[in-house]
Amino acid sequence: MHDVIGVRFKKAGKIYYFSPGQLTIEKGEWVVVETSRGLEFGKVVLEKKQVGKEDVVLPLKEVVRIASEQDKLTIEENKELSNKAYEVCEAKIAEHNLDMKLVDADYTFDRNKVLFYFTAEGRIDFRDLVKDLASVFRTRIELRQIGVRDEAKLLGGIGPCGRVLCCSTFLGDFEPVSIKMAKDQNLSLNPAKISGLCGRLMCCLKYENDHYETAKKELPDIGEHITTPQGEGKVVGLNILERLVQVELREEQEHNVLEYSLDELMDEGYIVS
Repeated sequence: MHDVIGVRFKKAGKIYYFSPGQLTIEKGEWVVVETSRGLEFGKVVLEKKQVGKEDVVLPLKEVVRIASEQDKLTIEENKELSNKAYEVCEAKIAEHNLDMKLVDADYTFDRNKVLFYFTAEGRIDFRDLVKDLASVFRTRIELRQIGVRDEAKLLGGIGPCGRVLCCSTFLGDFEPVSIKMAKDQNLSLNPAKISGLCGRLMCCLKYENDHYETAKKELPDIGEHITTPQGEGKVVGLNILERLVQVELREEQEHNVLEYSLDELMDEGYIVS
């Protein structure tokens, strides 16, 4: 087992494990750690805990130090430098007439590298652009092509629900989302209704999907004939979240369509999952 803390470098970024070493580090504190990009500044979002070796990438790196006021000032300066770098890079892209859209610029904490994030339809030959940027910034340059979902995560925005995008507030990773999830939840398959700002299927289709899959295994299918306390009938509707079954009874019965809870039907033995 290893003692670790969880650190995030961006608001809704992935959580990375580091060893606290001999330091006493509380959740919410800012720390400086060493990564493959060099020294980085991040926030502790998971307090000290023990995890198995299968959950960490060994060798586990230790936290360099708890962030000082000077470290925090450095971050603010880096933000200003990143904004200027963005403007320069955007001008250089136009100058080289490259078919790419610049999304963000980011200095590493120790300023030994500037990362530029961009989107493009296909592969871009940006070798001349990198040379130009290196001559301006006198440091290592990295251009990283990202997808439209990553772009939405970086830029943020308001989703169709009226709330700030999930990906830019709390989602650390993107999970696969399929049209089948929308079908299982009886949602409109109109792309405008089930797509997010990125143009891809909304991440929130995944949130209740497991519940729908479990419930659908227990509920009868629409069109299936079942026996109810009032007699035999055909299933004509389902409320999956509330586990309700709408049944159309035979015409000779007094009632036509009745609604039953799944628990009620199962308790009475009228249907068995």
